Amino acid sequence: MSTILDRILATVRDRLARRKQRVSVTALEDEPLFDQPRRDFAAALTGDSLAIISEIKRASPSAGVIRADFDVATLARQYQDGGAAALSILTEPDHFQGALSFLPEARVAVDRPLLRKDFIIDPYQLVEARAHGADAVLLIASALDPRQLYDLHQAADELGLQCLVELYEHRELDQVDFDQVRILGVNNRNLHTFEVDIEHSLRVFADAPDGAVRVSESGLRTAEELAHVQAHGVDAVLMGETLMRADDPGAALQALRDATAAAAPNPQ
Repeated sequence: MSTILDRILATVRDRLARRKQRVSVTALEDEPLFDQPRRDFAAALTGDSLAIISEIKRASPSAGVIRADFDVATLARQYQDGGAAALSILTEPDHFQGALSFLPEARVAVDRPLLRKDFIIDPYQLVEARAHGADAVLLIASALDPRQLYDLHQAADELGLQCLVELYEHRELDQVDFDQVRILGVNNRNLHTFEVDIEHSLRVFADAPDGAVRVSESGLRTAEELAHVQAHGVDAVLMGETLMRADDPGAALQALRDATAAAAPNPQ
């Protein structure tokens, strides 16, 4: 039985083939943003406090339209004012109502590193990401075989883009070359049932080698949950829907950060 990921990848491949016909790699490399310096995504996720990657996302397959009032630059500035360490920008159009144009809109509005969150399956998409102002890209292990994952990571490195490598299942640890991967994410959502278990990421991280920045993704909502994952060695969380549903996402982010700091155990 196919998963939602399988269905998304089918549409991604179709759109990608059409984009490659319309816009050449050379044309992408001629875009003004292509030669601009990149911001350090990994460095933004490390520090004494839990880093929050705040997501700009209009819709999702599980929730439908999340936010109708949707201005990328405004949302980016609100997130920056609220203390976001970095921004995740959904660019997939068919299932998340995203667009590549969201990246440059956010880049001119804020100085935070930008993650292109999409379904990357081809080096062409990496060139697109750089041309539109991304500093990092998401690579989903479930969507790639180990050779593809390695090669796309290597190609991203050569373009000066950092990679958040995302796992859904414990067994996908075997796909990861930990000599290469600097940022490891684990999604708490089950691809088959869509159920969320925030302990899932902690169980996977427990068996992952030390060294990579650890990012817990999906389903995190409360300060207590954020303090809990931080206490178990998580460096950063990626949050979208909870913040995007708030009247002022930046104010909601700041309140969540303050509450998480208050809920965190005192150092001995």
